[in-house]
Amino acid sequence: MTPHDLGVLFDELAEAGTPTRFHLDRPFDLAPSGTGAGATSWTVPELALLVRETAAALAAAGAGPGERVAIVKANHWDYDLLACAAVRTGAVPVKLSDRLSPDALRVLLDRCAPRVLVTDLDVLGRDPAADLASTARTTVVVGPAGDLPAGTLHLDDLSGHADPGAHPRDDDAPLVIVHTSGTTGLPKLVSHTTRTLVHHLARFETLPVPRIGLRRDDSLFNASSYAHGRTLCWTAVAPVRAPRHISLDSSGRPDTTDLLLRAHPPTVVEALPSRYVRLRPLTRRLDNPFRDVRTYISTYDAVHPPVVRSYLQASTRRRPLWMQGWGQSETGPLTFAFHTRRSVARAADGTATTVRDLGRPVPLKTRLKAVDPATFRPVPAGTPGLILCRTRALAPDYPGERERWAAKRHGDWWNTGDIATIARDGSVRLLDREVDHLPGFSCLRTEDMLEDRLPEALECVVLARSDAAPLPVVVTEDGTLDPASWKRAAEGLPRLDEPVVVAWDDVPRTGTGKVRRAVLLERLTGSADTCGTGRWT
Repeated sequence: MTPHDLGVLFDELAEAGTPTRFHLDRPFDLAPSGTGAGATSWTVPELALLVRETAAALAAAGAGPGERVAIVKANHWDYDLLACAAVRTGAVPVKLSDRLSPDALRVLLDRCAPRVLVTDLDVLGRDPAADLASTARTTVVVGPAGDLPAGTLHLDDLSGHADPGAHPRDDDAPLVIVHTSGTTGLPKLVSHTTRTLVHHLARFETLPVPRIGLRRDDSLFNASSYAHGRTLCWTAVAPVRAPRHISLDSSGRPDTTDLLLRAHPPTVVEALPSRYVRLRPLTRRLDNPFRDVRTYISTYDAVHPPVVRSYLQASTRRRPLWMQGWGQSETGPLTFAFHTRRSVARAADGTATTVRDLGRPVPLKTRLKAVDPATFRPVPAGTPGLILCRTRALAPDYPGERERWAAKRHGDWWNTGDIATIARDGSVRLLDREVDHLPGFSCLRTEDMLEDRLPEALECVVLARSDAAPLPVVVTEDGTLDPASWKRAAEGLPRLDEPVVVAWDDVPRTGTGKVRRAVLLERLTGSADTCGTGRWT
């Protein structure tokens, strides 16, 4: 089976007899009563019924061909089930993270102008002045009912309606709208089509690739931000490969996640970089739940060597792999890199390890070139440049910001906004986002080296500044750091300012756990001025 229509995905999986069982860390917000109420274990036929019932409710609320259904709620995989239900009605789902501020949500909702808004009481109650419910003609609340704001409906109020059936659409018509992480400001809305998301991304991932492809005897664990585009593609792929178990973590808290991992020990793990960081203490237990993992998958953001090393060492498999994908919401994966215990091992002389090598472009799918940011002329191999890409999976639009989209197109090439080098063999070494880049210096590489030298650090963030030395921010469990440890760690590195030491919760983050560098810089220094132009963020 190959994915083609998200509206009937689970129906077709059920017809094919897919035996996969899905396990949740908490019940769906989508099913507070009725089908599957309170359940944390689901079969494929049960999920197919839930999607059909949800589609019926959304259609009764006004969803239909060409309409938009915005989804913003507490993090859970039912984001993607809601999206599949919206697609079934012929509508275009718009997935928005509840981690966005009410003001940011208001702007994005106004841009997409949804016919139906699916949300929860927590989101609606954060800032009444934002009046998010008024952005849609019908606002539907999921999760516990409580006291509903005036003019809203609870999903239960729409139960009992007839399934509208599938509404196929043209392959180049909008299928889903997602948004970028928003590390540098207001996120951009990104529109994908069936051709870009399903044909060029999802179908490619369903290929049975040796060692890294999902197998029927696998137990898959996923810990993500389900409001983002990657998970909808993942939803179209993982069940098709029919692993024994799929476990889904919405919280990222080590205490609750540990229970889910132990109930169904994974053989394949895909998680946000920030989730890998927060769950890392579990790898140090004698009975660690990652002992049977053969493949770790990481996307969205940089992961530093100590984290990769901890998970690879936690596996008792002979040759576990760490697969790191680099790409963007607009493009999907552009390169893949593979790390092993040997590749991330500390050098005998104590030299710090880095994992900035992003691998080579996806064969037959992606082309990359590095250009001078000022002239857009190609630079020699190994020279830092602005990375442009060509891929058939490129999303066709920024809804509401067409001029911004056009500014990132250069003929047939797309501007990623990243600074990197491309070697003669095609391998890519990432330096920084252009907006954060200081010529002759790499924030990401310096972060790699600091984390390798500071075992007490959960995370190190280096902020480039236009008028002063780069500012290192060290994140620890208790927000403290021994000055002697810092002195040893910084020895031999480019000149850095004195570090700021903070706890995890003191760092502003996006819904995917990425550090909002500009916000953090302004919070610590009073200025958000960086070294780059930010023209292509």
